[in-house]
Amino acid sequence: MGDEELAKDLGLLSALTIGIGTMIGAGIFVLPGVAASTAGPVVVVSFVIGGSIAMVNALSVSELGTAMPKAGGGYYYVNRALGPLFGSIAGLGDWMGLAFASAFYSIGFGQYLTTLLPIPGVLFLSDIQVGALIAGVVFVGVNYIGAKETGGVQTIIVTILLSILALFAIQGWLSFDFGTLLGDGGLAPLGYGAILPGTALIFVSFLGYAKIATVAEELKNPGRNLPRAVIGSVAVVMIAYAVLVSIMLGVVPWPELSQTAPLTQATRVAFPGGLAGIAVTVVTLGALLATASSANASILASARINFAMGRDRIVTNWLNEIHPSYATPYRSILVTGAMIVVFITLLGQDIEVLAKAASVLHLVVYALMNAALIVFRETDPEYEPAFRVPFYPLTPILGMILSIGLLAFVGQRELLLSAVFVAAALVWYFAYARRRTENQGLLGRHVLNRQEEFPRAVVNAAATVAPDGAGGEPDIPTTMVALSNPRTERALITLAAALARNDGGRLLATHVIQVPDQTSLTAAADQRERLSETSEQLLADAQTDAADLGVPIETRTILSHQGLKEVFDAAHEHDVDRLIMGHRGTRLVGRRVEGPLDELLHEPPCDVLVLDEREFDPREILLPTAGGYSSDLSAEVAKALQATVGANVSVLHVADNPTSGREFLQNWVADHELEEAELLIETGDVETAIENASAGRTLVIVGATERGLLSRVVGGSLNISALDHLDTTVLLAERPHTRSFRQRLLGR
Repeated sequence: MGDEELAKDLGLLSALTIGIGTMIGAGIFVLPGVAASTAGPVVVVSFVIGGSIAMVNALSVSELGTAMPKAGGGYYYVNRALGPLFGSIAGLGDWMGLAFASAFYSIGFGQYLTTLLPIPGVLFLSDIQVGALIAGVVFVGVNYIGAKETGGVQTIIVTILLSILALFAIQGWLSFDFGTLLGDGGLAPLGYGAILPGTALIFVSFLGYAKIATVAEELKNPGRNLPRAVIGSVAVVMIAYAVLVSIMLGVVPWPELSQTAPLTQATRVAFPGGLAGIAVTVVTLGALLATASSANASILASARINFAMGRDRIVTNWLNEIHPSYATPYRSILVTGAMIVVFITLLGQDIEVLAKAASVLHLVVYALMNAALIVFRETDPEYEPAFRVPFYPLTPILGMILSIGLLAFVGQRELLLSAVFVAAALVWYFAYARRRTENQGLLGRHVLNRQEEFPRAVVNAAATVAPDGAGGEPDIPTTMVALSNPRTERALITLAAALARNDGGRLLATHVIQVPDQTSLTAAADQRERLSETSEQLLADAQTDAADLGVPIETRTILSHQGLKEVFDAAHEHDVDRLIMGHRGTRLVGRRVEGPLDELLHEPPCDVLVLDEREFDPREILLPTAGGYSSDLSAEVAKALQATVGANVSVLHVADNPTSGREFLQNWVADHELEEAELLIETGDVETAIENASAGRTLVIVGATERGLLSRVVGGSLNISALDHLDTTVLLAERPHTRSFRQRLLGR
C-alpha cells in the first residue's frame, strides 16, 4: 500500500482508508480466540483500552506527522530529537517489531489457508507454519520485485473487508445470545485482572495508524485532515473490534472459540443452512486478503525504516543497495524476509509470542516518540507543526506512561525477547553506529550547549553517548555543496573551498538521486544504473577538486522521493553553516516554479548561496547593497574571497541622494570590514545601475531582498529576472531570519 505514489491531494476519506486498512484486517480475523482464552468475555474491554492507548499516541503521531512528514516515521522523529542512541533503539525496535508483525500476519494467513487447502506438516513444522512460510516467501517476493498496491487498490481492499465484516455483524447480531456471551462465569470468569494482559496481547491490532503520517504532504489541509484521519481511523477500528468481538462471543461460547480461525467458526454458526458454506468461504477469502495486505504493508514499511537508518549511517547503506532492474532495496527486503522466516519457524506454534513481541517493540517506540515530541517543543525554535496535541505536556506524558505501563502485562518471555533486541541496538550503536553517524540529537545539543544549567552527570552522559566528534568538541564549520550537474561541479566546489579555507572548515558534497523508498517508478527503474554511475563520477570529481584546493571533503549520495527538498533536510540534520547550489535560471511550467530556487519557499536551514551555471571567477566582484540580513551574508562572502583569492571588491549603493548614499555606504563598508573595497554611488533605476556597474566584473554577489521569494521568482523581481540578463556570473545570497510564512511567500 504505497504512500508517496498515491493520488495527489489526498482527502480525508483516502487518509482514513489508509489507516483503517492497516489495522482492521488481521486483528479481527486472528486474535479473538487467543485473546478470549486469556481474558474471557471481558476481552472486549481489552480492545477498548488498547484503542484508547493508541488514541493518545495517535495525537502525538498527528503532531509529529504534520511537522515532519518523512520516510522512517517513528525512527526519524526519535533520532532527530533524542539522538542516534535512542534512534538506534527506535529504528531496530520498529524494524524487528514489523518483522514480528509480518510473521504474525503470515501465521494468520496460514491458519485460514489450511481451512481451504490440505497442507501437510514438514519435520517439526505444523501445517499452519508451512502455509505461513509459503505466504511469507510470497510477500517478500512481491516487495522484492517492486509490486505495490495503489491508493485505489487500498480503497477496494478496505471496502471489501468492511463489507464482509458488516455482513457478519448483521447476521451475527441476529444469532447473538447474551447468555452465550456471559456463559456460566459472568463477564469476567478469569477475573478483571485479565483485562490488561488481554490488552497487551491484542495491541498488535492497533499498529499501523502512524502510516497516515507518511502521506501528510499529500493531504488537503493536513493540519486538519491528518489528525482527523489518524484519530478517526483508530476510533473506527476500536469500535469495530469491540462490536465484532462481542458478537463473536455471543455466537460461540468463549471457551470454545477457535484459536486458529475464530471468525470462520462464528460465521458457520451464525449463518443458517446452505448459506453457511458460502459465508464461510467469503470470510476465509477476506481473512486471506486482510492478512496478506497487512503483511505486505509491514514488509514495505520495514524497507523505509532501513532506508532512513542507512541515510543516517546507523546501519550500513549496503542494506539499501537498489536492485538494477526492480529499483527496490532488495537486500533490506531479503534480510527482513529471512527474519520473518526464522520467527515463523521458531515461534510460529505460539502466535501469542509473535503478537506480544510486535506490541512490546512498538510500545517502546511510541514511548520514545512521545518523549521526542516534548524535546521538539522545548528545544527546537523551528518546530512548527500544523496540528498541536491538546493539553500539552500532559498528553505526551500520558502516552509515555500508558505505553511503558502496558509492558508490565505482556509476559516475561516477550519482555525478555524484546529486551534482547533493545540490548542489541545499544551494542550496535556503540560498536558500529557511533563511529559513523554524525547527527547529534536536539536533546544532546541542548544539554551540551547549556552545560552550566545541568548537573555534571547529565552533561557527562550526553557527551558519552554523543556521536564521535559531537560530544562537546569545537564545531568545525561545514559548507554543504548540492551537486547536480557535472558542468558546474568545479565552479561550486571552488567557491565552497574558498569559503571553507577562510573559516578553517570542511566540505560536505551531496548528490540527490530521486528514487522511491520501497518500489520504483518506471522512469527511476530505467535510469537507476546510469544515475548511480553519474553520481559516483560527480562525487569523485568533487573529491579530486577539493583535494587540489586543500580542503577536507565528505561526499554523500542521497536517495529520496523529494528531490532537492531533501538537500534542505540534510543541511538541517547535519547542522551545516552554509549551503551552496547552482541554478539554471527560473521558469514556470503549469504554475509550478521549476529549479532549485523553488525549494527556497521553505525557510532556509542555514545561509544559502545560489550560483548560476557560468564559470566561477572571483577576481573582480561587484557587491550591490541596500542593507539587510542577506547583504550581511554577501559582505561576508566577499570578504572571504578577498582573503583567500585576493579578489578586488567594488560595493555599489543606489540612492536618491548621493551625499546621504555615500555616508550610508561608507558606514556599511566599515561595519563589514571591507575597507579596501571601491565605493560606487549611483542614482536612478537600480537594475540599470547594477547592469552598468557589472561591466568588466567577473562576479556579482547579491543578497536576497526582504520581499517574499515566491513573488520574486514569479513576479520577475530584481534578484531573479534582472540578474539572469547580466553577462556576469551571479551569486545570490539568502540568510534566514524570522519571518512569517506569509511574509516569506508574498513579501511585506
